[in-house]
Amino acid sequence: MELVSKLLGSLNVARGLVESEIAESAECRQVVIGLLIVDRFGGKLMLNSGWSDPMRRPLPVVLVRGFGGTDTADERRLTYQGFNDGSVYPQKRGENYIYEGLILRFIKSDWRYHDTTNVIGYYANQMMAPPVIPDALKVFDPSFFQGKVIIDPAMALRLLRSSDDPCHSLWVFRYYDLCDRQFSVYGEALVRLIEFIRALIAIKQDCAPKVNIIAHSMGGLVVREAIQRAYPKRGELAADRAINKIVTLGTPHKGISFQLVREFRWLNLESANELEHFNPDNQKDPNNDAAYVNFSKHFPLDRLLCVVGTNYRSYANQGAAVLNRLFAATGEDGLNYNRSDGLVKQSSAQIEGAPRTFLHKPHGGFDSLISARESFEVATRFFWGDVRSRLRQVSAQIKRGFDLFGKSEFFLGVSVKPRGVDFDLFHQSKEAENCYGPFRSSDFSEDFSQLSFPWADHNRLIWEGFLNTGSSMTQTDLVMRLEFYVGERDLFGVGFSDNLVFSKQYYVRAILQPTLQMYLYTGEEFADGDDHLKSATPMRKVEGGWEFDVSGTGFFGTYRIEVDRIPEEGQPVPFV
Repeated sequence: MELVSKLLGSLNVARGLVESEIAESAECRQVVIGLLIVDRFGGKLMLNSGWSDPMRRPLPVVLVRGFGGTDTADERRLTYQGFNDGSVYPQKRGENYIYEGLILRFIKSDWRYHDTTNVIGYYANQMMAPPVIPDALKVFDPSFFQGKVIIDPAMALRLLRSSDDPCHSLWVFRYYDLCDRQFSVYGEALVRLIEFIRALIAIKQDCAPKVNIIAHSMGGLVVREAIQRAYPKRGELAADRAINKIVTLGTPHKGISFQLVREFRWLNLESANELEHFNPDNQKDPNNDAAYVNFSKHFPLDRLLCVVGTNYRSYANQGAAVLNRLFAATGEDGLNYNRSDGLVKQSSAQIEGAPRTFLHKPHGGFDSLISARESFEVATRFFWGDVRSRLRQVSAQIKRGFDLFGKSEFFLGVSVKPRGVDFDLFHQSKEAENCYGPFRSSDFSEDFSQLSFPWADHNRLIWEGFLNTGSSMTQTDLVMRLEFYVGERDLFGVGFSDNLVFSKQYYVRAILQPTLQMYLYTGEEFADGDDHLKSATPMRKVEGGWEFDVSGTGFFGTYRIEVDRIPEEGQPVPFV
């Protein structure tokens, strides 16, 4: 403790050294930058044995694209690795009409991010440091200017002199430019990029904040490689000090269900190591340091959001979609289902204990997980949302729809759309094949282990989402549309649901100030000015949240909403 106190006490002195004559030598300046990197965001961690606190202030964003083929030449030609691809929705208007892609949307957003992709170069061969490095850049570790992942001195100098806030910077991790199909190389390269970003901000702002990461497909496995193998070489909690939150879009955390990796090896021996990460047997092996079952040892699960795609029908590679049906996961009832985004199984795109959400989008292509506006909205709410909401089932009973001659199974689905956006940020439906169930009795409170598609946790969690009052039409309240669906399927038939048992929309309104009040509407009367409460049903305040009833022909259920405030830094806390 005495050593730690001395170190932290020296930080105030360190701040004054960067520009002073005392810090003339490069070696001295590097020590100062190292001290600053443990300042504020890392210093608290040194005094605690657990994880550091998450934060929702703007931080640098690193974008990581995935690809699992045998030739990456086309990917290396893409300026932004596909993160500039967007979608157009001709039937919509305004904000819902054109989605420009992640890069442009971040730049045009209220957060005003700026592109810094060309500050870092990725090369197939080792590059030597330039003969002359400007004095202003000598505060960096000299190794940043040589190797295969290097700083471009001219671009770095421009970035240092720019008035742009480096905490609002965008970085595309171009690991395929390295032409090395080894995950260990990918992981070390990502760590190197993050170290440079933090060192840069330490020079400009006297602190070294963490970064946020958005990773698509295999890119999420690359991020896990960095966290589970590369960062542990730098210290037990090194990844926690450097990374704030992660969003994965269709990442095969548990592998690809149809194990073609062994068959693909003969096509390109260099990609054998890379493709082996898609092997489900390796991903569930506790003796494999990079397996998903070991992720929680290196990074807190509540700071990972898994975005799961469900629209296999729109995926361009229908061969993969067919294989996902043929290679059904355990409990999926074989050919009856294709619970995937076309390439990745829904069950494989998530890690138990981490927040998850479902988007009815395919793995790739037009209007997919990487090019859909929903992905941007979900990710930014996870990074910067100031409200966390959870929906749980308390009890539910089915009263109609039983097949007298077959064997009925029932499924429950809920879709969530906050006011202000024209699409679901959490989607369950018959088409998505991701509803909870099957329930084989009138009681929808069956044991967790009996469900092929189980609850999100053992307390019947349906949805956990993050909302931003800044994106709401008012700053004092939030409105969400909940669409409930109950369907019945004959176990001996083919298809997800033969009959619609119940479908109804409700609107949940949370009035946040001066104290939290929760109301339920069956229509859009919440927009009727001063008369909005006349048609509202107050929710029942109970321990842990607010309960309300859902009912109609053949169905009755009780559900609980939990609403927490997310502080600027720290864990969510209940509203009072």
